[in-house]
Amino acid sequence: MKKKIVSVMMTAVVAAATVFSAAVPAFAADTVKIGVYEPASGDNGAGGKQETLGIQYANSETPTVEIDGKEYNVELDIVDNESSTDKGPSAASTLVSDGVSIVLGSYGSGVSIAASDIFKDGGVPALGITCTNPQVTQGNTHYFRICFLDPFQGTVLANFAKDKFEAKKAYVLTKLGDDYSAGLGHYFTKAFEDLGGEVVEETFPDGNSDFTSYITSAKNAGADVFFAPTSTEAAALIIEQAAAQGLDLPLLAGDTWDSNVILKAAEGKDVQVYVTTFYQEGGNEDFDNGMKEFINSDSKNLANNGGDDTIAAVSAMGYDAYYVALEALKAAGSTDPAKVNEALWDVTYEGVCGKVQFDSENGDAQRDTAYVKTANTETGAWDFVGEQGVE
Repeated sequence: MKKKIVSVMMTAVVAAATVFSAAVPAFAADTVKIGVYEPASGDNGAGGKQETLGIQYANSETPTVEIDGKEYNVELDIVDNESSTDKGPSAASTLVSDGVSIVLGSYGSGVSIAASDIFKDGGVPALGITCTNPQVTQGNTHYFRICFLDPFQGTVLANFAKDKFEAKKAYVLTKLGDDYSAGLGHYFTKAFEDLGGEVVEETFPDGNSDFTSYITSAKNAGADVFFAPTSTEAAALIIEQAAAQGLDLPLLAGDTWDSNVILKAAEGKDVQVYVTTFYQEGGNEDFDNGMKEFINSDSKNLANNGGDDTIAAVSAMGYDAYYVALEALKAAGSTDPAKVNEALWDVTYEGVCGKVQFDSENGDAQRDTAYVKTANTETGAWDFVGEQGVE
């Protein structure tokens, strides 16, 4: 009888041990969290989803990182800042509370600026991907970025307007209260006037969907180009209404218009659309093929990319940002956000969008070239125009 009791007890112990070992792997890797602070809704939701897709693809390709001799699983902690400067700080606070080591984002300069103090007070470094307004990094030591800035982009666009179209008068339309729109509009205006051009400026309020009066103003002003640094949502409406009114002016815009949302709005219409951006599809065959496969592998990915596998420059930039974050973690030799922040200053990385190296003043990437492309209204694709600098 005694043997039977012992046997039953041993069986129970073995069974419990088996269940426990199945639930908890013997050599489970530690986890490091990377925060993803991006819009998935609101005016910039389309661009935010595409930027996030690039990060997710990079994570699927490289899901682990070795830090100080130990392998860590990389977990993406993704929040939706709703394209809102009011709601963005709350999303940022969630990432800080979750214990992320570094934050990537955001698409949209305004929401990046709005969250900056949250990251600063929480002791977490942030890496801007395509937030181009200088104020994102100005005067702080915790916010970095891998893209070019609006003073550069605005000058590139002004030069392009002069060189390509011999423009003497530009119509500039920006959105009230939008840091990106107002900032890029300002820098374009300054550069264009410095080149001897004349500028007619107007603004539109949040929630506006009727741009016919602005298009009429541009016509009546005798402008040679129509410059509108806006969200993709507003851009699609501007393109449709410009075509309906027979506007024959070239529509110029910055990086936010580099989206298949714009291609679909322009397809089949008699419009000219030119944008400056960070990457041209075809620039890196391996990345392009892998990114397209990732987009098509999942219906959600395809939906988040606007329904097709056109590669947005923001996706390529998101991809690079993920690897810059991994380099910072490796250089820090720690998941401690303070050590990652310190290590970021000296990180260099050769990405699909070019070399990333930060200046010592603001933590901005040192970039001197933008890609210019135009919407092919027949094929529904982007045609590469060329590279443009400020000289």
